[in-house]
Amino acid sequence: MSDAHSIARDQLKSFVERIERLEEEKKTIADDISDVYAEAKGTGFDTKALKRIIALRKKDEQERMEEEAVLDTYMIALGMLAAPEDE
Repeated sequence: MSDAHSIARDQLKSFVERIERLEEEKKTIADDISDVYAEAKGTGFDTKALKRIIALRKKDEQERMEEEAVLDTYMIALGMLAAPEDE
């Protein structure tokens, strides 16, 4: 096998091994997160609400406001929320 093929094979093997290690770490972290949610649920917290809070905290304020405005508009259109009073 030529040196170029050997180098490419070694690089490929290195990438695969790194990805495998990171995937294992990701699984460990996901398990840890699940444990924290289970602990929170065990003390009476609503895990759906916690997950929603986590998702909201990842967004900036402007993005949250836009999302809430669209959601309110849809809910008003579907009769799920009272329309604001016209002034």
